[in-house]
Amino acid sequence: MDYTSILWTLGVSFVLAVLFGPLFIPLLRRLKFGQQVRVDGPESHLKKSGTPTMGGIIILVALTLSFLKFADQGLEYWALLTACLGFGLVGFLDDYIKIVFKRSLGLTAKQKLFGQLLFSAIFCYILYKMDHSTIIAVPGTDWSFDLGWSYYLLVVIMFMGSTNAVNFTDGLDGLLSGTSALAFGAFTIIALEATQPQSAVFSAAVVGAVLGFLVYNAHPAKIFMGDTGSLGLGGGIAAVAILTKTELLLIVIGGVFVFEMLSVIIQVTSFKTRGKRVFKMSPIHHHFELSGWSEWRVVTTFWFVGLLLAGAGLLLYKVS
Repeated sequence: MDYTSILWTLGVSFVLAVLFGPLFIPLLRRLKFGQQVRVDGPESHLKKSGTPTMGGIIILVALTLSFLKFADQGLEYWALLTACLGFGLVGFLDDYIKIVFKRSLGLTAKQKLFGQLLFSAIFCYILYKMDHSTIIAVPGTDWSFDLGWSYYLLVVIMFMGSTNAVNFTDGLDGLLSGTSALAFGAFTIIALEATQPQSAVFSAAVVGAVLGFLVYNAHPAKIFMGDTGSLGLGGGIAAVAILTKTELLLIVIGGVFVFEMLSVIIQVTSFKTRGKRVFKMSPIHHHFELSGWSEWRVVTTFWFVGLLLAGAGLLLYKVS
């Protein structure tokens, strides 16, 4: 696997996503699959109500077609598809219920948990059949330790954490599209270095698909990816980190997602224990908006932070 093949994979998924946009956006409008906006959020977001959502379908279809074209079938191949499309399916059902049945919370907590555990379990089974190493390496050091069977518990926790963290990040035009492109871009390079060609092809396909989607998702967004896209991306990035044996490095490369999730945890914990909020609103990107930042300024700042974290992750990988 060389960089030429990777560029072809990225290019094909990008072109497909760009081509799918004019097809899906009018269709979603006709079906009235519009975004419901939080009434307690920034006032500037109220005008986004009704913007087509579930655009994650564009991302998932584009990256899957490109991946199928350039990847070789095998257990790693099926593991990646299971994680991305499986969690994407959970997100799709969540979006569909919210929009069609007018149930603001979508799937119940138990239903969503069942879906997440189901696809996590299937992924763990594939890892077991692959005889995947249960050794964890600490980035930037020579330290490593074998978790044994408890490694599979870590895998489940990673999927739960990653999908929720990525989902929290999807709150502003282009925010998740840009930060996920940077994170998957870093993992493309890592996968090539780690001689994990399928993970490299998959990551490149994701980069192309989200950049193509960004053409329509950048401010002012013509479409949102919804949980269909965010859960699919969250499952995909966790899978790549696991398969490339960079489990802990995901915390660095996906640092923007981690910060977003931590802000929610801190906010909820503080309010329940002290009756006070730490931030004006969580996830933290809304805090900056309510502090007077424009949406574009918040997004580009987070992109820059994502770029720095992706670079830091690559540097840590190199010195490990």
